[in-house]
Amino acid sequence: MTTQLSPYLHFNGGARAAITFYESVFGGELLVNTFGEMGMEGDQADKIMHSQLETPHGLVLMAGDTPPDVTVSAGDTVTLCLSGDDEAQLTAWFAALSEGGEIHVPLEKQMWGDVFGQCADKHGVSWMVNIVPQS
Repeated sequence: MTTQLSPYLHFNGGARAAITFYESVFGGELLVNTFGEMGMEGDQADKIMHSQLETPHGLVLMAGDTPPDVTVSAGDTVTLCLSGDDEAQLTAWFAALSEGGEIHVPLEKQMWGDVFGQCADKHGVSWMVNIVPQS
């Protein structure tokens, strides 16, 4: 697996409409996970926790709805996501990106099995790092 850099779009409940629109524009394979599939109940259960569109042209676009206690405002709608299986390189990049910035989610193993972290760099740019276990 190579390391890739992809935009991650954040929505206040409109992720499903947006990502299916992008699927209609770009084509490709769309994978969708809801908050309900991860155990959340109530109004938020059918909202998108994570979606990923991989197009025949090699584009990768990800999107999700914010959790109930988070609101997205203008300027916070896009995060850059580094993902791959090169744990050493991705860990080093996370450390460098978060130095002088702010760690929002520490880089650690998550319930879906990957190592994941989220930070804002010293310039205010939001980053996600997702390390997929090597097969």
